[in-house]
Amino acid sequence: MSEGEFDPFGDQTVSNELSGVLPVEYTAFHSQHHRAYLCYAHLQLGTRQDAVDVVDDVFTFLLKVWPQALRESSLHGFAWSVLREHVERRLALLCRTPAMVETAWLAALRRSKRQRLELHGARLALYAAIAELPERDYDIALLAFLGGYSEERVAQMMGISTAAVRSKIRGARRALSRKLGLDWAAGEEKDQ
Repeated sequence: MSEGEFDPFGDQTVSNELSGVLPVEYTAFHSQHHRAYLCYAHLQLGTRQDAVDVVDDVFTFLLKVWPQALRESSLHGFAWSVLREHVERRLALLCRTPAMVETAWLAALRRSKRQRLELHGARLALYAAIAELPERDYDIALLAFLGGYSEERVAQMMGISTAAVRSKIRGARRALSRKLGLDWAAGEEKDQ
């Protein structure tokens, strides 16, 4: 996947009026993560409005518990778990399963109308294979492969080590290669 393959949102930061009232750390956290959270939520929920609503709810909740969130062993890990919980709750409320395969497929079709249909079929198979990965591997693959985020950025967002992300990406590539019937050579990921 190309860098930033799936990004339906432009830059969205805290408004100037609010930035002077909100805690500086919160404003910085919001600026760093808002776009990535929207991308993740949109891939999971399938609609831009649902993603915006959920991410707004996440950041509202984080603001309410901000002093406690700062005391967590990992602010980023805590915030990521809040995002996942809100997305899962919205999916349950809507009686839907994650829409990642369809959302990513439609985004790929919109971006590349001139490409051949078999390439799109291969992407659809890849998205379906990503959807079958275990929970943490799925989140990492979604952010790295579809969101185009670096290993360092994914690690920071999720509150885990870069080495853990690198290991999960390597494992995801092996698993995806097996599911798709492709040859995978160790070390290939270093070229990308």
